[in-house]
This record gives sequence, structure tokens and C-alpha cells, in this order.
Amino acid sequence: MSKLDALRAMTVVVADTGDIDAIRQHKPQDATTNPSLILKAAELPAYQALIRQSLEWAKTVNNSDSLIVNACDKLAVAIGCEILNIVPGLVSTEVDARLSFDSAATVAKARKLIQMYADAGIGRDRILIKIASTWEGIQAARTLEQEGIHCNLTLLFNFSQAVACAEAGATLISPFVGRILDWHKANKPDGDYRGKADPGVISVSQIYNHYKAHGYKTVVMGASFRNIGEVEALAGCDKLTISPDLLSELSAAQDELPQQLDDRKAQSDIAKHSVNEAQFRWAMNEDAMATEKLADGIRRFAADQQLLEQRLSQML
Repeated sequence: MSKLDALRAMTVVVADTGDIDAIRQHKPQDATTNPSLILKAAELPAYQALIRQSLEWAKTVNNSDSLIVNACDKLAVAIGCEILNIVPGLVSTEVDARLSFDSAATVAKARKLIQMYADAGIGRDRILIKIASTWEGIQAARTLEQEGIHCNLTLLFNFSQAVACAEAGATLISPFVGRILDWHKANKPDGDYRGKADPGVISVSQIYNHYKAHGYKTVVMGASFRNIGEVEALAGCDKLTISPDLLSELSAAQDELPQQLDDRKAQSDIAKHSVNEAQFRWAMNEDAMATEKLADGIRRFAADQQLLEQRLSQML
């Protein structure tokens, strides 16, 4: 049995890609996308017809959004639909990162994307709307979840972010592992970050155990892995979203894979607590890593969204 097969026995494996061929190869349960992955997918020959169709569709739409914004939304949904023809589970489609500090605009964009999926014959039960874990994003998710629109809160680096997401009733969170490690390596390059000493692994393990110990229903999906050691250290987590390269590496490895996280054994030495807006913002202010990586992640996704818009504009 490969490590990937062993992982599937204890964790739902999700593909962190928009590449249809990679998804077919690895046969994940779900798939996640983001502006960076959509931009990469748009470079592939297989998606050129979808891009042209998205542009033609956008020319026929009469709403408050620009032609290019409509085309980008249509392309994201079209890629999501293609993925859903392959995976049996869910696909995550991300709201424009430039809306990360505007709850009302995030809610409106999410409703638009869900309606576009519905127009394509895809029910909301198969869609996760990805939203950055800012305070405004989390409050938007609260509203959407009350409407039956399921959310994936992404760019999560801090325990208070996780608590706020669970209290908002988010369906799923994506705590980032590799980007936490990146920050610690950059700030303390001589540290030992192997295995369970990896600060990203420590963060996700703390969140997982706290959720399970205190009965939160929000799914924990570790994300942003730099190596298979991080994946192995979180074996047993609800879900893990993994890049095609690391999925291939896990598939080729034949060693045993012990389970590390188990909801039946979850114990937390942290009392169940709540966070209001002031407490959330103070916790983020006190966490330089989380503040810097959240801002950096939003900027990167926004930049790739803008590159995608430029690409589509050039094709007009």
C-alpha cells in the first residue's frame, strides 16, 4: 500500500489544483482552486475553449460588473464544473481577494457564483465558496452559511481566526501549513522544523484538537504543504488539500503511514473560548506571522486575479 492509499483510509484527500489531467490521475475526493491556480490552468491548452466561451458569455450579460469581471467569474465556474465532472465530492471556488475587507461585496459575489453554478446545473451542496479569513470575510461567511451557501475560510494562520470561523458556522477552514513554515524559516533559519516540530503542523494540530474536544462541526482541511513530511504529520486530519507533485510523491512511497490526528483521542488544554471583533483584531496584531502572511496571501491572490483579467482583456 502506498502512503497515499494509507492516507485515504484516514483522511479525505483533496487535490490543490485546477489541472484536470492531474485530478484525473490522482482521483481525489474534492478539489480546491484559487486565483493563482485558475491563472495557471488558463495557460493550459485544454482550457482555451473555456476561456473563449467565458468571454463570449460575458458579452451577453447585463449586470453591474464589467465584461472582464464577468468573464473571470464564468471561467472560474466553468473550471469548477469541469472538475465536478471528475471528482465525486466538492470544489472550492474563491471570491476575488480584493473583496477581503468588504463583507457585503463578498456576500454578493458568493451569491453570484452560486447562481452561476445553479445555471450550469450544479447544486450548492457541491460548492464551497472560498473566502479569506479576515474579520470581514468571516462575517460574510456567517451570512452565507445561514443562507445554505457553504464556505471554505482560507488564508488561516492564527488560532483566533479558527475560533471565529467555527463560531460563524463555517463549513470548512483551510489552515495553511507551508506558509507558516516559510515565515519561521525566514525569521529563524537555524530552527529545527522537522516533523511535529514544524510550526505549521503544530498550528493545525492545535486547531484540530480544539475543534474536536469542544464539539465544533467545522471541517479542518490542512493546506499549503511544502513537503510530504508535513502531510504525514497531519495524517488523520479531516481533509488535506495537496498539490499534484506531493500527491505523486505520496503515491510512489510504500512505507507505513501512522495516524497522527484522531477525533476520538482529541484532548485540548485550552478552554473553549469565544472571540469578538476587538479580541480577534488584537490577536492578529500580536501575531506578526499571521498578520504578515494573511496580507501577503491576499496581495498574491489579488495580483494573480489581475493578471488573469489582463490575459482575458488581451484575448478580446
